[in-house]
Amino acid sequence: MTREEKSQVIEDLTAELAESANIYLTDISGLNAGVTSDLRRAAFKANVRMAVVKNTLLAKAMEASDKEFEELPTVLKGNTTVMYSETGNAPAKLIKNFRKKSEKPLLKGAFIEEAIYIGDEQLDALVEIKSKDELLGEIVGLLQSPAKNVVSALKSGGGTLAGLIKTLSEKEG
Repeated sequence: MTREEKSQVIEDLTAELAESANIYLTDISGLNAGVTSDLRRAAFKANVRMAVVKNTLLAKAMEASDKEFEELPTVLKGNTTVMYSETGNAPAKLIKNFRKKSEKPLLKGAFIEEAIYIGDEQLDALVEIKSKDELLGEIVGLLQSPAKNVVSALKSGGGTLAGLIKTLSEKEG
C-alpha cells in the first residue's frame, strides 16, 4: 500500500469515526470464511456496518478525529474489526447472540456516545444499554400513564356524576 493510499484510508476512517456515535472494536480472528460471512449477514440485518482495519491506520485516524478516544487505541493489537452502529447496544446484542454458536467475536473495546468501554467483560453491560428510541418510548409511556388514569377516572366518575345529578334533579322536580 502506497503512502497516498494509506493517507486516503486514514481520511476515510476519520470521516467514518466522526459520523458514528457508537463504535465497537472486536476480534474475529480464527473465524473461517463461512462463519465470518454469517456474522456479516447478521450485522447487515442488525444495521451494523463492519470493516476489518489495520491497527496503525485506525490509531492514526483516532488521533486525527475530534472525538476523545482516551485509552481505546491501547486495545489495537492483533486482528481488529470495527463495528459502526447508530444504536448503542445493537453490536453488543449481535456479538452476544452470535456467541451462542461461536466463541468469537471478542469485544476489545467500545466508544458509546462519548463513553469508553474496555474489555470483553463489558459486553453484558453494553447489551443492557437502552437505545435513544427505547428511552423515549419509556418516557412517553410514563408521561401517558398519569393522563390515562385521570381520563379513565373522569370517564368512570363522569357516569357516576351524571347519574348523581340526574338523581338529584329528579328529586327536586
